[in-house]
Amino acid sequence: WQSEEVIGGGRIQFEDGAVVVPDAPGLGIELDRDALARLHAQYLACGLTHRDDEIEMQKVHPGWQFTPTRY
Repeated sequence: WQSEEVIGGGRIQFEDGAVVVPDAPGLGIELDRDALARLHAQYLACGLTHRDDEIEMQKVHPGWQFTPTRY
């Protein structure tokens, strides 16, 4: 579902099932700000900015209602 990337140089690489974390602060990546701006504009233009998980859950479990957890 992701055909474009916003991380300069490509996705973060895994080694033996884990991400190698650099010694310096941060993840050691650079964001492609132009790609990020372009994809953000696509998101705003698509019109699907509202997410309703309750309706999707009711397709599987009729009558299901969202109950926020209080801690």
